[in-house]
Amino acid sequence: QVQLVESGGGLVQAGDSLTLSCLASGRAFNLYDVGWFRQAPGREREIIATIRWSGQPTYYKESVEGRFTIARDNAKNTVFLQMSTLKPEDTAVYYCAANRVKETDLGSAYVRKSVSEYDYWGRGTQVTVSS
Repeated sequence: QVQLVESGGGLVQAGDSLTLSCLASGRAFNLYDVGWFRQAPGREREIIATIRWSGQPTYYKESVEGRFTIARDNAKNTVFLQMSTLKPEDTAVYYCAANRVKETDLGSAYVRKSVSEYDYWGRGTQVTVSS
């Protein structure tokens, strides 16, 4: 079991960059897949990027690919989401989520993309991009 805390959100202008952090507490975080999601007012929570327990593979929502980068530092129990060239439509609450990988799935390249596939969630951090 892990607890997740997001940080790094804020108010920025279009074109700016931000890096979000997801700090995990608990054991064996290096065996968890992690995803970044976001939810804008009146909209469903959507996947932005995911990273497997080993660091590969990664997945990006099409609208952020090339602008966002997900990375992890297992020694620091932290997953990062580097966001550049931010747009007003990136405004949302950003959440990180994690799910422990079964031992039998350690070698799989399967990428978790849906909300229901993650058991642990942070409380979110607000990102607001002004035009």
